[in-house]
Amino acid sequence: MSEAYAGEINSKAAFDLLEADPEAILVDCRTRAEWTYVGVPVVDRVVFAEWTRYPDGSHNQDFLAELADNGVTPDHTVLFLCRSGQRSLAAARAATAAGYRRAFNVSDGFEGPLDATGRRTIGGWKTNGLPWRQS
Repeated sequence: MSEAYAGEINSKAAFDLLEADPEAILVDCRTRAEWTYVGVPVVDRVVFAEWTRYPDGSHNQDFLAELADNGVTPDHTVLFLCRSGQRSLAAARAATAAGYRRAFNVSDGFEGPLDATGRRTIGGWKTNGLPWRQS
C-alpha cells in the first residue's frame, strides 16, 4: 500500500495536538492483548480498533467501519498509534485511501523503537511520560 498520508508525528507532538485540537482523535490500532497487558493512552478522544486481530494476526477487514461506528469521520484529524509505528503507518495509509485527509502516523508508537539491547526504552507514548494506564 503506497498511498500518501498526512505525515509522521511523534508521540509528544501527537499529545500536544490532541490537547490543542478538540476535534482530533487518537486511534489506538494495537491488539486487545496489548491494550490489556501493556496499557492504553489516557486522552479524552481515543478510539480502540485493532488493525490486526489477536491472536491470529489476521488483518481486521472491519477496521474502517469500526472507525465510522465510533464517530471518526474523514473531516477529523486522526492520529494512528500502534506499538512502534508500523501498523499505524498502514492504518494511516488505508484511512487516507478511504478519504481521510488528515491521517497521521504516530511514528514512535506507544512503546517506541528498540534500543541497542532490544528493549523499548527510547521513545514512544509510554516512555515519554505521556498519560497512560494499565487496563
